[in-house]
Amino acid sequence: MMEFKQVVKVPRDRIGVLIGRDGRVKEMVERSCSVRLYIDSEEGSVTITGAVSDAEGSIDVRVFKAVEFITAVARGFSPERAMRLLNDEECMISVIDLKEQVGRSASALQRVKGRLIGSNGKARRLIEELSGAYISVYGHYVAIIGRAEEVRLAGEAVTMLMGGSMHSTVYSMLQRARRRAKMERLRLWEDSSVTSEQGSGIGEGGRGNGSSDGRGSSGGDDR
Repeated sequence: MMEFKQVVKVPRDRIGVLIGRDGRVKEMVERSCSVRLYIDSEEGSVTITGAVSDAEGSIDVRVFKAVEFITAVARGFSPERAMRLLNDEECMISVIDLKEQVGRSASALQRVKGRLIGSNGKARRLIEELSGAYISVYGHYVAIIGRAEEVRLAGEAVTMLMGGSMHSTVYSMLQRARRRAKMERLRLWEDSSVTSEQGSGIGEGGRGNGSSDGRGSSGGDDR
């Protein structure tokens, strides 16, 4: 049987979090995703293996969810928050390497991380509330968990802050996007309601026409 295998690098100080108390987190991932995890604490790596699901070589999506979960924990998320990836098939994780954006200067990295987190975590918390995504700032990475639009918005907010935009400007952008999304959902709901009502009317008309046609045919048979 063919087997899927992927190695994810995990910082040593996150290995214990991934294993969990009495191995509970590791066991949960293996059970939920139908995979096996081989953890090398010395090397700081986790090998994920899973069986190919059919003769065509397709791989169970749960295997990829296990990779995402482990990546999330490696990038600073708690197992509880990373569980969103396993509970919602539409959720994904996006990782931004700050070094690629601001260089390797320790002071520059610290400055940008401070802007992203904010005083007592205020900036990160507001971005999460307004975008709907989860955000982790760990090491020289920013990781984002959410659905596609949530990840896109949070990523845009992170990029703006890294580029020097004021926090108030970023929050305003997110609030506008939130209002647009709300209006779009309302419009779609209204369109759906109208379509449903029109369909109901057509159905009633159809039944009336059917009854009339039926009587005509019956009369013809009688004759």
